[in-house]
Amino acid sequence: MTDPVPRLPPLLEAVLSVGTDLELRVTLQHIVDSAAELTGARYAALGVADPGLDGLVEICTAGPSDGGTAVADDSADDSLGVPIRVDDQEFGTLHLSDKEGGPFTAEDEQLLQLLATQAGIAIGNARLYETARQRERWIEGAAAVTTALLTGEAAADALMTVAERARVLADAAAGVILQATSEGGMEIVTASTLDDPGDIVGTTIEPGSPVLEQLLGGEPVFIEDSATDPRMTTPVRSRFGPSMMLPLQADGRLIGTLALPRRRGDRPYTSVERLLATQFASQAALALVLADAQHSRERLAVYEDRDRIARDLHDLVVQRLFATGMMLESTQRRGTGGEGDDVHDTLGHAVDELQSTIQEVRTAIFALQQPPADAPTTLRGKVLRETAGAAAVLGFQPSVHFTGPVENRVTEPVAGHLLAALRRKLAAASRRPGVSRIEVTVDATATLRDGRPGLRLTVYDDGAREDGEGPGTTVTWQSPL
Repeated sequence: MTDPVPRLPPLLEAVLSVGTDLELRVTLQHIVDSAAELTGARYAALGVADPGLDGLVEICTAGPSDGGTAVADDSADDSLGVPIRVDDQEFGTLHLSDKEGGPFTAEDEQLLQLLATQAGIAIGNARLYETARQRERWIEGAAAVTTALLTGEAAADALMTVAERARVLADAAAGVILQATSEGGMEIVTASTLDDPGDIVGTTIEPGSPVLEQLLGGEPVFIEDSATDPRMTTPVRSRFGPSMMLPLQADGRLIGTLALPRRRGDRPYTSVERLLATQFASQAALALVLADAQHSRERLAVYEDRDRIARDLHDLVVQRLFATGMMLESTQRRGTGGEGDDVHDTLGHAVDELQSTIQEVRTAIFALQQPPADAPTTLRGKVLRETAGAAAVLGFQPSVHFTGPVENRVTEPVAGHLLAALRRKLAAASRRPGVSRIEVTVDATATLRDGRPGLRLTVYDDGAREDGEGPGTTVTWQSPL
């Protein structure tokens, strides 16, 4: 007895095979292979109507084992084409050509239409699965970025965290962050790439660029090909293809722009990827704002605590030391002859030590008032930073004394020369044997030999002298003001 539908088992097998995998690319390959097997076609290809919709830039093909690729022509006698629709929208066309044993028949077309119907359902399911997977990855990535930023990263590290995570999620060639410049343009301040990003960081978009108004206005920009798009003007654009430029904006504040370019020839970004990346950028911007606010609160707490310590030192310690010094000076003036001379000398030494201690406490108060995480901007702060760095080598903190209005009288160039001299003299002192004490004095009231007002730096250490004349070495540096 003859089977009325001899190709029904292969059809059922083909229908089942196209729905066995939820990976879109694998599903498409099953469709093409099944179509070729059902009809006996030597070549089968699936042309996608909108390559950007699913990120598919190539046509899936099946054919001889030699790897040949068919160029299907539906107008030819030995070719057949059937459209595939997904949710009432055209997805693409399934092309067949070069059937073994003769031309394609009406039965071949019916089988192909049945397969195309089932393929549309399978493609729809694969799309839903892929969208869910992408959404899950982007949500997890945004959560990871938020967690990392709120753990107290520095500003530059925070931007790199955003750029790096976005690059991986988007499967991009680079993740870069641009920020506005004072000249009205934008500059790449952070870059995460698979290669050395050295030639990318510092690249600028000059004022007047067609894309600049959109970026500074906080609008997303989607580029099909960075190398040929006339809106792109940076010198590095030639190496990139599809790109997304997304605003990092929260609470009306534009932090910058997150750009995610792919290499030339890579698949375009899908509408789903664009949406998820835009949502990621919004959440990352909010995390950056929150992290900055948290960092500011922590710095404020440190400032307040340091201010309290400084007030306590000034109100309690300095005043008590000053009062004690006054009493000792009064006693010193009453000392007379004989043993009184020894008492006079002892009291004089005690007064000197108290004055030195008062100066040390005042220096400590000034140090407490310096920002804990920022580089000092005043000459006092810079000198204290240099001596603090030397303390790590010496094992003790050099004492520092300032005389006169060092902040008001010393210009920036002179301050730079003084700091360089201080570094050299501290390094020389650290190499001398037996050093247990170093005293640094910066005097803005000095008078040079020619009578001009000057700035004098004196560094004393109690280490062994090279000439063997006794302990202690004093070196000076001076400059006119």
